[in-house]
Amino acid sequence: MNTAIVFISTAVDQVSEVADRVATMPEVTEVYSVTGAMDLIAIVRTREIDRIADVVTGGINKVPGVTGTTTHLAFRAYSSHDLEAAFSLGE
Repeated sequence: MNTAIVFISTAVDQVSEVADRVATMPEVTEVYSVTGAMDLIAIVRTREIDRIADVVTGGINKVPGVTGTTTHLAFRAYSSHDLEAAFSLGE
């Protein structure tokens, strides 16, 4: 499984509408509204790596109200257990 984290910028008055539309896409597993430089973050999961390009450029970017995207591909996933161990202070 391939995972992409997609940062989405939207028109100011269309954040909720864009989130709702993006969340209905089959390869999108989660959409978060966030603070910072972008408005939304979508998690995209596909079997074929080439499919990510189709989802982002042919799907997310074409949603009315989307003004831009930046896509990051995940190399490796860490479970919450692994993260807790990595940041443990020995307590």
